[in-house]
Amino acid sequence: MNTADLDYDLPESLIAQHPSERRDASRLLVVNRATGTFTADVYRNVAKYLRAGDCMVLNDTRVIRARLMGRKRSGGRVEVFLLHEESPGVWMALVRPSAKVRPGTTVTFEESADAVVEDVLPGGRRRVRFPRHDVLSMLEQLGRIPLPPYIRRNAPDAGDLRRYQTIYAAHPGAVAAPTAGLHLSEEVFASLDAAGVRRCFLTLHVGYGTFRPIVAERLEDHRVEAEEFDLSAETANAINAARAAGGRIVAVGTTVTRVLESQWRAGRIRPGAGWTDCYIYPPYDFKAVDILQTNFHLPRSSLLALVCAFGGTELILEAYRYAVRKRFRFYSYGDVMLVR
Repeated sequence: MNTADLDYDLPESLIAQHPSERRDASRLLVVNRATGTFTADVYRNVAKYLRAGDCMVLNDTRVIRARLMGRKRSGGRVEVFLLHEESPGVWMALVRPSAKVRPGTTVTFEESADAVVEDVLPGGRRRVRFPRHDVLSMLEQLGRIPLPPYIRRNAPDAGDLRRYQTIYAAHPGAVAAPTAGLHLSEEVFASLDAAGVRRCFLTLHVGYGTFRPIVAERLEDHRVEAEEFDLSAETANAINAARAAGGRIVAVGTTVTRVLESQWRAGRIRPGAGWTDCYIYPPYDFKAVDILQTNFHLPRSSLLALVCAFGGTELILEAYRYAVRKRFRFYSYGDVMLVR
């Protein structure tokens, strides 16, 4: 399949710069794969499209305040965007402007916080070493939430600390939110409980590569960056039990989908932890997921490729055109699809 087949026209005005006033007030586009029809609704009503015995699987990663703004001893400004921790106090990072930060340069973020920028690594990344090991605690004090590059604002919004995070976020490590879960609220959970829809959690720490477009001409020539995950025995048992009882598995997001498909073995979900570089694009035979909840994604992205593999390329791109006509809001802070 050609990557150009994942193009679509999107007015810039439809790229959401702020979340909806309420999480569950996001608009919902329900895509029926069997009939090829679309239904527009509001996300707070999602339970009516599911049934008793279905199992909703959510990603409980927590976005860290990965952006640090500092200065070299010469006074030059430096941004350090932390990606993941290699060992206590040692992080892989993006450093800007990288060319002006030589290996061994000390960057100071506050009088009591600094780090040494070390080697230049593949992909333009850098190794950054902190004298302290409790870097996550330091980020809570000094770091900024790493909003996607297509959210452009004149000034930071304090509300992002809460809204660019799911209400069930538990395990710090992501540098981008699992955005399909941003619409869930306690009220929606209550409605799902009342409908008999179960839920369980896994963790996948979303990496910076989620924003990387596919530049290869053919989809199969692309590679996604590996991301760390943890799927517990409790979650695996819940999913397998739901399937055995005739329930459907509802993956909330492409991150959940990739973990579930990675952990499918001989007709069952297997628990496990590690790194997955599972890359799903058309055609693909889904084994672990029956329903997909997902936001509207960028053209030529691995995320859109996965959704097209699940719903069918023609149907999903027609759904995107419908969403544009109906002025749905796109990307991380935008509206949501339920592909059944």
